[in-house]
Amino acid sequence: MSVRIRRVYEPPESADGVRVLVDRLWPRGLSKDAARVDQWPKALTPSTELRRWFHEGQGSYEEFAERYEAELADPEAAGLLDRVRELASKGDVTLLTASKTPEQSHATVLVRLLES
Repeated sequence: MSVRIRRVYEPPESADGVRVLVDRLWPRGLSKDAARVDQWPKALTPSTELRRWFHEGQGSYEEFAERYEAELADPEAAGLLDRVRELASKGDVTLLTASKTPEQSHATVLVRLLES
């Protein structure tokens, strides 16, 4: 299983495998053709409330990760996580995010859960 994170603004690579956008909002200034997104499971992304809470600097990354994991326990989100896990069991999967710091984003939480 190979799951990696890349910024959605980086050009697609052949090693990307299935490209999954894990942001709730479409990235600004990026066309759908340029993004080459294969899947966009919006219910797998942090809620609008959690995203705003974190971006307003109200809590630590660790607390954000805990809250996000709790959201992923929702049946719809858990089902989508299982689907991405199944994709990864068959080949490469790249989680795409517009975050400027992907290592401190929800995508890192997803990779950890997918690899466990």
